[in-house]
Amino acid sequence: MPESVFKKEGLKLSIENKIKEIQKDYLSDKKPWVIGYSGGKDSTVIVQLTWMAVEALPKSKRHKPVYVITTDTLVENPIVANWVESSLDTMKESAKSLDLPFKPNLIKPELKDRFWVNLIGKGYPAPRRGFRWCTDRLKIRPSNSFIRRVVSKYGDAVLLLGIRSAESSARAQSIRRHNKGGSYFSAHNDLPNCYVYSPIKDWSNDDVWLFLLQYKNPWGYSNKSLLNLYQGATEDNECPVVLDTSTPSCGSSRFGCWVCTLVQKDKSMEAMVQNDQDKEWMSPLLEIRDELDFHSPEAQKIERASREFSRLSGEVSFYETKEGNIDTVPGPYTKEKRLKILSKILKTENEINNHFGQKSKNEINLISIDELEEIRRIWIEEKNEVEDEIPALYEKIKGIEYKGKSFQNLAILNGQNLEILENICGSRKEYEFVRNLLVKEMKLKSKGVRRGFINELEKELNKYLYLDKEEALEAARERQELIQSIDISPVNDYEGVKI
Repeated sequence: MPESVFKKEGLKLSIENKIKEIQKDYLSDKKPWVIGYSGGKDSTVIVQLTWMAVEALPKSKRHKPVYVITTDTLVENPIVANWVESSLDTMKESAKSLDLPFKPNLIKPELKDRFWVNLIGKGYPAPRRGFRWCTDRLKIRPSNSFIRRVVSKYGDAVLLLGIRSAESSARAQSIRRHNKGGSYFSAHNDLPNCYVYSPIKDWSNDDVWLFLLQYKNPWGYSNKSLLNLYQGATEDNECPVVLDTSTPSCGSSRFGCWVCTLVQKDKSMEAMVQNDQDKEWMSPLLEIRDELDFHSPEAQKIERASREFSRLSGEVSFYETKEGNIDTVPGPYTKEKRLKILSKILKTENEINNHFGQKSKNEINLISIDELEEIRRIWIEEKNEVEDEIPALYEKIKGIEYKGKSFQNLAILNGQNLEILENICGSRKEYEFVRNLLVKEMKLKSKGVRRGFINELEKELNKYLYLDKEEALEAARERQELIQSIDISPVNDYEGVKI
């Protein structure tokens, strides 16, 4: 167990000195401060220490704003998301009443970057370590965009983070690398004119909880309720009250997106469901998350079967399996898989809201109308899926009218004609190919211009070079045999190889 930072001077004097340090840094220049606040224990400590430091200053010296930003990925654990949003609202009201320069902001990803827009709309597979497309889109871009706007307005800014060396060896190494020469501030890697300040980098988990339970939350939220939140997310449901540095804490719990497949299990949500009967309504969310998972051999097999054999562009990539066979690198989710996921989300949304009752203020929206509309646009305009199945699916499951916009109607490609076309074609891929060609033709015809048709035709032909996986694999095997039959011998470094 790491040694407490309070051991030498005691808790009270250590906190007094930390507040003086923060006040000195706050008064040292005119750079506005931005605090990354997740609602968790570490970021709560940062906001609380900063609040205590600024509030203790004379009103005339509270000369620069302190932006408190929370990034809502829109797929956060609902319990935690509600906690954080309520905390921000309370913080905003308290800062206003006390005339403090704290400015809470709840920021969200752009529509095009949202989780369901990419997974259901574009067909991106569930995130994995080799294709971690979610973190940048859902968290980094929104917060960096906000910080850049602050820097653009003021010239520079200081970003306060609750990172700690005790969290992991990688985090400790990162902190050492960026804090050279004993300076409190370090330059941000990716944001020009932005400096990072980590006031509790040397604190342990026990130090964090000791502070939170000994010092009342200054904006009126409950630190004991935060402790209970962590307690409920701990597998053994034990989270002892930290009274001194010898008492172990429950600070290892982690909260994140309920759809996260970068971990094998969402232990915090599972623990919440297991420990609290009132939170059993989240069980369907775990089911959706497990359906997206791919860690077990059985799950991998199911997931591969639900993905196209070609990429979004139509390109087919190959690799050699452990058994020495050639296989295709899986592409995006098939339309059937995308519809299945969307159906599951809408049904789960119904199930959860029926649990709370129609008049409840706890209505859960797993996917917004804005996101559904963007998914529709991608399917119709980018994927040429003019069947436009979302409105009918929504009305069937939700039992209410779908109030979306009308897309340009291609009369000849109505549902009846598309059904006839599908019956004529020999396979789903062949149907998609012919349908896409007709869509391209109809769109160009409606514009009254033929320019660019050949290029559009070529794009579709390249997308459907192979109409099924076996055809692609056969072509790959033939290519491999041809390569192996060619005699390649080096001539020299300049001329390269002789065939």
